[in-house]
Amino acid sequence: MAHFIIRQIPNSITCCNLISGCMATGAAFHGHYGWAFLLIFIGAVFDFFDGMSARLLKVSSPIGKELDSLADVVTFGVAPSAMIFHLFHEVSYPGFLEPLRGVMPYTAFLMAAFSGLRLAKFNLDTRQSTSFIGVPTPANTLFWASLIVGYHGFLVSENFNALYLFLAVCVCCYLLVAEIPLFALKFKNLSWRDNKVKFIFVLTCIPMIVFLGVGCFAAIIAWYIILSLFTSKRKAR
Repeated sequence: MAHFIIRQIPNSITCCNLISGCMATGAAFHGHYGWAFLLIFIGAVFDFFDGMSARLLKVSSPIGKELDSLADVVTFGVAPSAMIFHLFHEVSYPGFLEPLRGVMPYTAFLMAAFSGLRLAKFNLDTRQSTSFIGVPTPANTLFWASLIVGYHGFLVSENFNALYLFLAVCVCCYLLVAEIPLFALKFKNLSWRDNKVKFIFVLTCIPMIVFLGVGCFAAIIAWYIILSLFTSKRKAR
């Protein structure tokens, strides 16, 4: 009996991730962006601990892997799409897009589709055991949640509109599945020579955290992608 209960712990944590994603989606559809962000963050915490608990308890299973992907699709695919969907109803529309005002919000769910594709590729790609190729779904989700909560005033102002939002969605969908290597954040040692890029990243993130508030996550993830692109280009030379 005790062994049976222990075997269910990782899957129970994964289900908590799934529930958090469902609740975040409901909050997003009602425009409660702050709650959606919080629930997505809680889901990310559960997502971190389910795999860790499975390894510690040595109870990894095929069903756990499938359940984890399903939960991630909701928390890191559907929930941010719901936030963007509601935002599309708040942003301004240039004249030529006005006839599409009722249609444009549904393009937000491209994010859910590409997130699912990203997760499917990740499960089969053996190259991503120590680093990432393409933007991970949790990073993409935290970017959007942080952006919408931290810079909502700008996004609904006259300086931003539905076209920019649509283009941003398309760019992020591409980055989810693009063959772009992103440097790993794990430190094998504390040598400057071996971890120069990582140290630069960590040190430059500190002022963002101090001065940007909730919006810091969007800035940090954008900076992480830019720095990874710069690093990969230098290595290719």
